[in-house]
Amino acid sequence: MEISLDDIKELREATSCGVIDCKNALEEAKGDFKKAKELLQKKGLEMAAKKADRVAKEGRVEAYIHGGKIGVLVEVNCETDFVAKNEDFCAFTKNVAMHIAAMDPKYIKKDNVPAAVLAEAPNKDQFIKENCLMEQSYIKDQSQTIQDYLNSLIAKIGENIAVNRFIRFKVGEAK
Repeated sequence: MEISLDDIKELREATSCGVIDCKNALEEAKGDFKKAKELLQKKGLEMAAKKADRVAKEGRVEAYIHGGKIGVLVEVNCETDFVAKNEDFCAFTKNVAMHIAAMDPKYIKKDNVPAAVLAEAPNKDQFIKENCLMEQSYIKDQSQTIQDYLNSLIAKIGENIAVNRFIRFKVGEAK
């Protein structure tokens, strides 16, 4: 089956993956756009899992202030200073900071939630989705979580990337 450049371009825009990866996924999926997108997502998850053990000691601290009333600082780490300056990495850090300002997560991932806090939650799954950054639906694309967004960035850039810590301030709110 002949894969058109328009199909490759469309898949690339939807996934931010490389041209060759998009072409190969479309060929493997026999031109089925949805299946090709799923293949690329699976590949991204596998790549993220392989890179999770690598040390990410470079990175960026992003600051976001919303209307002078809400402020966020977020530290996102990567493996090299080259990636820390990458346009996609910088956009990710900014988008995550804005997401934190809007959604007010309390923890980065479910492993960070104290057992006593989780035990008190009436619906544990709902609590995790609402309070853990990586489990929240991404505000700019509700079809994916922040973890999905991170995995697609790892697949695109090819380095381990991790949200290390964040803090959110709101005028008049005590922590």
